[in-house]
Amino acid sequence: MRTLCITLGDPCGLGPELVTRHFLDAGEPSDRFLLIGPAPALDRELARLGAARFFTPLDSPDRITDKGPGVYLYQPSELDDVCFPPGAPCREGGLSAGVSLDAAIDVLKSGLAQGLLTCPLNKAMLNAAGFDFPGHTEFLAEKLGVGRDNVCMHLCGHDPDDPSPKLRVSLATTHPRLRDVPALVTRERILHCLRLTADFIQRLGLEGPIGVCGLNPHAGESGRIGDEEITTIIPALEQARAEGIDGAGPIPGDTIFHFAAKGQYPAVLAMYHDQGLAPLKLLHFSRAVNVTLGLPYPRTSPDHGTGYDLVGTGEASIDSFRAALDMLRKLVGEAE
Repeated sequence: MRTLCITLGDPCGLGPELVTRHFLDAGEPSDRFLLIGPAPALDRELARLGAARFFTPLDSPDRITDKGPGVYLYQPSELDDVCFPPGAPCREGGLSAGVSLDAAIDVLKSGLAQGLLTCPLNKAMLNAAGFDFPGHTEFLAEKLGVGRDNVCMHLCGHDPDDPSPKLRVSLATTHPRLRDVPALVTRERILHCLRLTADFIQRLGLEGPIGVCGLNPHAGESGRIGDEEITTIIPALEQARAEGIDGAGPIPGDTIFHFAAKGQYPAVLAMYHDQGLAPLKLLHFSRAVNVTLGLPYPRTSPDHGTGYDLVGTGEASIDSFRAALDMLRKLVGEAE
């Protein structure tokens, strides 16, 4: 029986609500789910909804091996007696997110779970609590021994009930300042992301070339408005093709997504964050999933933030959470 781990992220944000609403509506689970985070944050949501507990507390994660299908919660002792006020950023929320993620990493390494879904955290509060990482991607890469440079951030539209083409976007860079991007877009980085993206789309059963964005407007116009395409992106593509990876480009960022959305490219490699994620969120804002490629375990996340302003209103969409969980099931199934 597979076990999927879910961290609540920042408990002052939407994580506890997303988890609660999903499992109250999902019916009897066929898998084991190990939630990690503070129980009071879930109880707060249950009280708001007038519902009974859907989870069973565990005093240690390894106790889940004796359990059948169901939803279980482990609260790390560092979170005992800590207050997590809903709807506003605070250091305690960052502490909970970091401690829970550390615990989830231990769970994965010990073989107690086969995949991880992370609910949103606040990067500034994570740092304020003493966890020096830009976000989940870098935290997981370093703590799992992969290294920050060896993973690739990938986001995709995902709706299991809709077979129409979806955008799937890998990022050559994650969260650097825009002025630092050109130096970070290297042949090695592009080639590594192409390898990981090609493997990912193959696991999803998709075919076709990966579309590769240019860095400059109009993909540099043959070097007239930038030469990174000539010196860096094209050589990386040539090496990828020599390895059997089907890649097309470099293609101007203002046109590639039009064709990708129609299904011409099963995935796109963008050079920087907003180049790739602006079009993806335009089309798939409520059903986008964040996947970290290159980790030893499948990891997904809803593609939105903590949503402090929506906490307690009942207006937050849980579609992205459900899409992330469905994607995790697919990836764990592939990994078994």
